[in-house]
Amino acid sequence: MTLMRLVAVLIVLSGCTDARPGAPPALTPYDIGRAPRAAVREGGTLRLATAEFRTQWNYWHLGGPNLDAVTVLRTTMPWLFRGDANGAVRPDPDYLADARIARTRPHQVVVYDINPKARWSDGTPIGYRDFQALWRAARGRNPAFPIATSTGYDRIRSVGRGRDDRQVVVTFARPFGEWRELFSPLYPARTIGTPDRWDHAWLNRLPVTAGPFRLERIDRTAEAVTVVRDSAWWGARPRLDRIVFRHLARDAMPGALLSGEIDGFDAGADATAYRRVAGTAGVSVRRAAGPDFVQLTFNGAGPMLSDPDVRRAVATAIDRAAVARSALRGLGGRADVMNDHVYVNTQQGYRDNAGQVGAYDPGRARRLLDRAGWTPAGGVRRRNGRTLTLRYLFPESAAVSRQSGELIQAMLREVGVRLLLRPVPDGDFFDRYLVPGAYDLAPFTWHGTPFPISNLESVYARPRGDIVRQNLARIGSARLDRTLAKAVGELDPVRARRTANEADRMIWDEVHSLPLYQRPRIVPVRASLANWGAFGLSDPIWTDVGFRK
Repeated sequence: MTLMRLVAVLIVLSGCTDARPGAPPALTPYDIGRAPRAAVREGGTLRLATAEFRTQWNYWHLGGPNLDAVTVLRTTMPWLFRGDANGAVRPDPDYLADARIARTRPHQVVVYDINPKARWSDGTPIGYRDFQALWRAARGRNPAFPIATSTGYDRIRSVGRGRDDRQVVVTFARPFGEWRELFSPLYPARTIGTPDRWDHAWLNRLPVTAGPFRLERIDRTAEAVTVVRDSAWWGARPRLDRIVFRHLARDAMPGALLSGEIDGFDAGADATAYRRVAGTAGVSVRRAAGPDFVQLTFNGAGPMLSDPDVRRAVATAIDRAAVARSALRGLGGRADVMNDHVYVNTQQGYRDNAGQVGAYDPGRARRLLDRAGWTPAGGVRRRNGRTLTLRYLFPESAAVSRQSGELIQAMLREVGVRLLLRPVPDGDFFDRYLVPGAYDLAPFTWHGTPFPISNLESVYARPRGDIVRQNLARIGSARLDRTLAKAVGELDPVRARRTANEADRMIWDEVHSLPLYQRPRIVPVRASLANWGAFGLSDPIWTDVGFRK
């Protein structure tokens, strides 16, 4: 599963590749079957598989951020900046004529000049009020607005009108280095301006859009979302007529591609899916270094893992290198463990901050459990009449998560911890289990963007009351909160990286979660599909996506 977190990863994996004859080539920054627009035919329907069928289409809502949702929303909603293959971001000229820091003293001020052609699908011009409404909802001051993150928005003092309604002036109360990630995607003010609209205006619908495509239909029975070319779009005319995003179980995706039901899917790190389609006539397997890493989140609010020593014991009892090798076997590329929650192991800023928590040491795990009062009894540890039993939740169609769970189950058995593997329906994994806290251990993937630091607070800062945002572990400290805030507000990139790694050492010490490995991005597609595939840190240009002539 993939939950959106705004972090960045380096997009090139090097070394440790499979050199056997016929092995996949070394991973590249991106692999999309690139073609000029003139080589892409006009018209056609693109059919893509998704791993989840979403109900909440407000990206900033607590129940909204998800990689599948973003794929759909990028075709229909304004993203103000566009990332290239190197992770550099620039204003998208379809939405912004310019965006700049106007001054830094006494306060940081950012000015956005909106493209005068940019309009919502109902004809209303995109303007400063839309920026203002999103800031007011997402800044975290009103608990009636359940939000995924307030980072950046909580540092803004005001959002106002510039020389006209098309110019936005954002004044920060505290500096924010990664300001370019804010306001993307943007929503019309009238659809998010009240708690009721925030919760319900985008539930099972996309009422207003502003992209090259508009919503045609959400089919809840077939679990499919269809978007069509929007004739009111002011930018380059999309090559495709229509895109259908259809939910399928992961194990059904390869067969659907081979039978012609879909044109592409993200295989993630599923070697079985890769083997089923590799070498098939008419299929191209696009591979790149993915901006994703797989980790194991601990529920620190649960009765079994509320003790940091128990969390440390569980972490040190897991051989992460073995889990990584198993999950990535047959895919080529690196199988190194991750030792930093902020950066991946090939990225500038990466440090090995794991310490003893990240070291595989079953003997230390046993000693920690002894110290925590859990004593061996018939192969399972007990304390006060209770057995040390943990629930490992995973989406039922996620074969790699099941496989990793079986390995971890055997490892924990060696130190007296019973691990129950609990598959749950894919669409319920986050909303019905992780968000309410009905689990002990859960594997899923954090997906990165070109912003490595800015949303760390949303994931690692202490929950406030019942509001957990993306800190599904419900673990944190006041000291960590202060360090995260310092990193987010640092404008100097060298100092920002140093502070982020200081925070990461605290995250390891608290055993918030256990990073496992960076995923490659493996995307099997119809060979004739152009300008779509494994994007790395780059963003798709949906107007150029289509089928070759």
